[in-house]
Amino acid sequence: MMQQASATDPAPGRRPELVPDPDVEAARIAAVRRYDILDTPPDGAFDRVAAMAARLFDVPVATVTIVDTDRIWFKAAHGLEGVAEIGRDPGLCGSAILRDDTMLIPDTLQDPVAVDNPLVAGEMGVRFYAAAPIITPDGHRLGTVNVLDTRPRSITEEDTATLADLAAIVLDEMELRLSALRALREEQARREAERRHAEAERARAEAERAAREKAEQDKAAIAAFASTLQRTLLPPALPVVPGLELACHYRTASAHDVGGDFYDVFPLDGDRWAFFLGDVCGKGPEAATVTALARHTLRAAAQINADPVTVLSALNAMLLTDVTAGRRFCTVLFGVLEPREDGGFAVTIATGGHPPAYHVRPDDSGAVWVRAVRPKGGMLVGAFPQAPFAQTTFSLTAGESLFLYTDGLIEARTTEGAMLGDDGLTGFLHQRTGPVTATSLVEDSITLLASLPHGAGDDVALLTLSVPYPHTTPDGSVAATAHTAAAPEHFGQE
Repeated sequence: MMQQASATDPAPGRRPELVPDPDVEAARIAAVRRYDILDTPPDGAFDRVAAMAARLFDVPVATVTIVDTDRIWFKAAHGLEGVAEIGRDPGLCGSAILRDDTMLIPDTLQDPVAVDNPLVAGEMGVRFYAAAPIITPDGHRLGTVNVLDTRPRSITEEDTATLADLAAIVLDEMELRLSALRALREEQARREAERRHAEAERARAEAERAAREKAEQDKAAIAAFASTLQRTLLPPALPVVPGLELACHYRTASAHDVGGDFYDVFPLDGDRWAFFLGDVCGKGPEAATVTALARHTLRAAAQINADPVTVLSALNAMLLTDVTAGRRFCTVLFGVLEPREDGGFAVTIATGGHPPAYHVRPDDSGAVWVRAVRPKGGMLVGAFPQAPFAQTTFSLTAGESLFLYTDGLIEARTTEGAMLGDDGLTGFLHQRTGPVTATSLVEDSITLLASLPHGAGDDVALLTLSVPYPHTTPDGSVAATAHTAAAPEHFGQE
């Protein structure tokens, strides 16, 4: 683009001075800044241009200058020692960049503007000056290539063209330098971006690691909390009931949820004992609340009136009226054991919507006799007011067992994908060949669950009671045993 300037009114006898257009000057200064050359160290390429200009024109001084806002800065100076910059006004170079052509002053003393320049009026005494502007591809004049002499002289048009060529060489060097700077800056920016990306990746990986650790800690804390809470809802150990062997097993489907299954065995008045096993609808803290309420209510109600139907009715009323139970219900088997003179027990058991218990004993053929204890008419506990419950009484004699479980056992899936169901459980009990004891029934049930592809998808509680064959001890009494097959644990399915 052409440098635009306007002329001021000169004093009498003086050449008019050119004044830069403010907008054009602002764009030119922006171009100077773009090349980032001001105040850079000496450069051999520019020094050679200045030396070549001095040699070609046979002058003592040649310079390569950049015109800043208020100064003339020397990028290269041949024959001019100790001068790095001079003021722009009044300045020969400052005037040269405002012209449309090469500036030529054959005799500075005859030029009304140059005569006051420090290089002319000062100790150096410059008498000849010629300058070719350094012009960018978009038309901005950054500075000049200058030749100076201490005597007046003139140059040809060919000399003028040579000076313009030297200015073009300077621009080529500046373009090469600018390209190198851009490449360097791009490389630095790329490396910086890579560094930031790497830092971001490290930070993300660290955040993910911390999140995983926190999740594992939270998971462990939840599991520990669930395990601790679960233990408070179950008896710490089964009691010793004279003449009876007991065994239990409890396993939750997840380590992080409190199961809703519950069981207990506890003494009543005289020689009688009560037992129960149940399953609250749902899991988690809400189910745990109902579990605790049910267990406490069953124990308390049995101390007042141990009739099983009466106990279940009391629990039904409590679940329907206690706000902490919400709308949850449960299934329960509640029974009472009363010792018989023959060493066995009379068992009265009531159901509140729970799967049947199984009365089992070996028969003479070596197979196992199995009978479902299923009082008819027992409804869910806590679902309906005035819900009816049913009970039945039978004898449990030597060699016989009573097997109670929650529905997690019969809902476990077989290899074919079907639920084990009542028929599968009955078949399993029929096919047993070992002794029919509380301990063996629990252990074989655990083995059965372990043999299924996915174990159990729900919580499983087992409670078994068996009357061992009597054997004589030194004092002639019947040995009483209590066995817990497993502490509460989970199947490992999250």
